[in-house]
Amino acid sequence: MDIREPEITKDEILILDDPDFATGNVCIVTGCGTGIGRAVSIAAAANNLTVLGLDINAKEGEKTREKAAALGGTMTFRQTDLTVDEEIEAAVADAAGLGRIKYLANIAGIQHIDAVDKFPMETYDLMQRLMLRAPFFLSKLAIPHMKASADGCGVIANMASVHAHICTKNKPVYNITKFGLRALSQSISAEGEGRIRSFTVSSGFVKTPLALNQVAAQAEQRGITPDEVMREVMMGKSRVKEMMSPVEVANLFVHGFSRFAKYLVGGDLLFDGGMVLTY
Repeated sequence: MDIREPEITKDEILILDDPDFATGNVCIVTGCGTGIGRAVSIAAAANNLTVLGLDINAKEGEKTREKAAALGGTMTFRQTDLTVDEEIEAAVADAAGLGRIKYLANIAGIQHIDAVDKFPMETYDLMQRLMLRAPFFLSKLAIPHMKASADGCGVIANMASVHAHICTKNKPVYNITKFGLRALSQSISAEGEGRIRSFTVSSGFVKTPLALNQVAAQAEQRGITPDEVMREVMMGKSRVKEMMSPVEVANLFVHGFSRFAKYLVGGDLLFDGGMVLTY
């Protein structure tokens, strides 16, 4: 099964007619260097938003900026360590200097495969800080800018997972953070009075480096071959026997940000090939 990260072409991107999709409005995207974060950055830029992409990997972040520009989009990259509060604060200040902050996509994440009784606490702390605390802090800083915009509106999207609905073994902290992101989106929406919306996207396995890099660890932990991990663990419960592409996930963010999703308030876009709800 080929799960190399595919290239993104303009015809694959969902382009929507929305007056708020304008270069004066800024979309902050974390984890923009690879995978879903890269795809969301490119798709948001293709929809005329000014994108500020954040990633710790400067080489890949710049590559995303180049890809967005090649498709006619406007994107700025800022190397950012999302575990450092001062860098998050500086990133939001940079975003405000580019225009009106109207959209935030919290996507950055890492994976570690281990059982609860073997899980290293330093990795627990890192994952919590990167995947739950940083989205909370970015939301805390972005919401006042959204409220101060002309219409007082904004949208915050959080990348959840099928693991925000079900828990698989040896991924305890990933499971915890993804469930937490659903709670964060619902909390923001409860306070947003319909003007500051938030939602989550829950996909199954996607053709990203994060998915590829966990195959060997899953095989070792489960005592099976890498092929068996892909066939039986990753795609075994899915009715669609093919991983999603990053741009397919990015299109869900575009729709959720748009005027066509005004009733998506605290909700979750579960696009998982039937993994959670069919048996």
